[in-house]
Amino acid sequence: MSIYVGNLSYEVTSDDLNEVFAEYGTVSRVQVPMDRETGRMRGFAFVEMASEAEEAAAIAALDGAEWMGRDLKVNKAKPREDNKRPSGGGGGWGDKDRSSRRY
Repeated sequence: MSIYVGNLSYEVTSDDLNEVFAEYGTVSRVQVPMDRETGRMRGFAFVEMASEAEEAAAIAALDGAEWMGRDLKVNKAKPREDNKRPSGGGGGWGDKDRSSRRY
């Protein structure tokens, strides 16, 4: 059971999220992704609850709620999609120097 929590304040910690979501059931895990370049939170998180019923209760109560000056976006997390782009010949010029091509 995983919940996406968006539009978070950059000041939010995993402990803050654990405390808020614990009001709706058992929190199994909180994941707060950090930006690699800045080292600060990216403005969203994932919370895992122990059951679907607890997850549904948290989503119903918190989606659109104001917390830390922000209106939360809370919904069931979607499975991560693979962002790999297909590779292939393409047939275009690309970055190659056109003058070096033979016809």
